[in-house]
Amino acid sequence: MNDNRSDPQANLHLDGKNFRLEMVAGSMGDRAVHLGKLRSETGCMAFDPGMANTAICRSAITFVDGEKGVLLHRGYAIADLVEHCSFIEVAYLLIHGTLPTLEQQQQFSRLLNIHSMLHEDMRSFFGNYPEGAHPMAVLSAMVVSLSSFYPELRLETGKEEMNITVTRLLSKLRTIAAFSYKKSIGEPFVYPSYKFSYCENFLNMMFSSPVSHYRADAYDVAIMNKLLILHADHEQNASTTAVRMVGSTGANLYACISAGICALWGALHGGANQAVVEMLERIQQQGLTVDQVVTMAKDHNDPFRLMGFGHRIYKSYDPRAKIAKQLCMAVLQKKKPNDPLVATALALEERALQDSYFQDRRLYPNVDFYTGLIYRALGFPKEMFTVLFALGRLPGWIAHWQEMHQDPEQKIMRPRQLYTGPGPLPFVPIEERS
Repeated sequence: MNDNRSDPQANLHLDGKNFRLEMVAGSMGDRAVHLGKLRSETGCMAFDPGMANTAICRSAITFVDGEKGVLLHRGYAIADLVEHCSFIEVAYLLIHGTLPTLEQQQQFSRLLNIHSMLHEDMRSFFGNYPEGAHPMAVLSAMVVSLSSFYPELRLETGKEEMNITVTRLLSKLRTIAAFSYKKSIGEPFVYPSYKFSYCENFLNMMFSSPVSHYRADAYDVAIMNKLLILHADHEQNASTTAVRMVGSTGANLYACISAGICALWGALHGGANQAVVEMLERIQQQGLTVDQVVTMAKDHNDPFRLMGFGHRIYKSYDPRAKIAKQLCMAVLQKKKPNDPLVATALALEERALQDSYFQDRRLYPNVDFYTGLIYRALGFPKEMFTVLFALGRLPGWIAHWQEMHQDPEQKIMRPRQLYTGPGPLPFVPIEERS
């Protein structure tokens, strides 16, 4: 590869021929070989299972350096945003590109309140789900149903209409999430109120009931803001790529977000926080020691999987996990929950971090390892953990959807494959088949 900055290029030698491939660079030093014409010029494709080394777009939203443990949103460090911002400020940052002024934040909050209600006809939808339906199933279905009740966002729409559509979705997803929980436990819905902030409203809709006095604690509201910020965006993960891929077909915003929710549901993605708690429950139920668990995790022949450790991108400590651990310790100290899983989790973390197997492979606890414990301490059931992840990730999904449609290089996503099936076969009539 040539490194002449005035004429950056890569040279590919194939079948006795040389091909010049354009080099493209990001603002933080990343470089990539542009393969847009690879097949047409060489007759070959790139083979990259899982797209681990493939950049599918240019993006100005989030920067991740997995080797150094860096996470920036629009240039701001995640630690600074968690420490100094509310969730709606970070949502505004991701969607609009800058942190809001006080006036912009107040206007954004006003729109979130105005559009927090669901169409009353949608209430009947919740009643048709079976008892025990997973809240993520309800969430994804209800979000795509929004397109039947609210106008689709046209790409040529004005800024004000864009703001209304975006805030409508941000606000209504919170209401849908709370309603899906109430449905799962057979309690009446609690409507949003203009009296409360974004996270305060959500907690009130979740935990208030006609037979108990509930007022969201200021501490819990602050923790919810921080947790949602931690999940607000994370570059081209599976769910964000799903949003972009579905969006590349011209599908409406609601359908794209529903696709992202479905992708997030997987235990290897957003469902990992629920999977961590379920793993800890199994350890408790089976009476396993921490040493036994670590031994099982290191045994390639054992189907047991240690959830909450390692990350596809981070090869150093996940910066979100550092923050989540601090939050977890603070919440546990304040709440002092009588939760047997806490001691197991902390002992497991300590034991794993001292083991050379995990050290050599740089398998550190990730953000999912801690957030489930925090949510439990705040009173959330494990079935709601991934819903909370989706609520936090929504502004990132919206930002990527918008950016995708403003990208002049964007095409319908259509990956290739290496076919490994049989070659052409003679057709055999059914009566002659043996």
